[in-house]
Amino acid sequence: MSMIKDFKKFAVKGNVVDMAAGIVIGVAFGKIITALVSGVIMPPIGVLLGGVNFSDLAIVIKEAVGEAPAVVISYGAFIQTIVDFTIIAFVIFMVVIGINKLKKKEEEAPKTPSPPSKEEMLLTEIRDLLKSKS
Repeated sequence: MSMIKDFKKFAVKGNVVDMAAGIVIGVAFGKIITALVSGVIMPPIGVLLGGVNFSDLAIVIKEAVGEAPAVVISYGAFIQTIVDFTIIAFVIFMVVIGINKLKKKEEEAPKTPSPPSKEEMLLTEIRDLLKSKS
């Protein structure tokens, strides 16, 4: 029973929920980038390289025989995945730089002085009383 309570406490912590939301958004962002790369970026690159469709690039190790499919190394899909990764990594890099700049501005902003503690207020009153008696 204690294990369930501990897990519940862990699962509903703000950091875990934030992380889960970040992962979901990251997966969706990855799909967007994959669609961008495969549908927008790679076709012009393929045309520039002589009409090559990167998703079709493969090395056939064993030809298809009857019902058995061919055994291939699909290096074109690998190239496309590398381009996807590079774009995603660059965008995340830019986001991290932006966040760090915002944090830096927050740190540089002058903070309002905290109110004096009870001890300081008491000492100030004592000082003021002593000055008034002199």
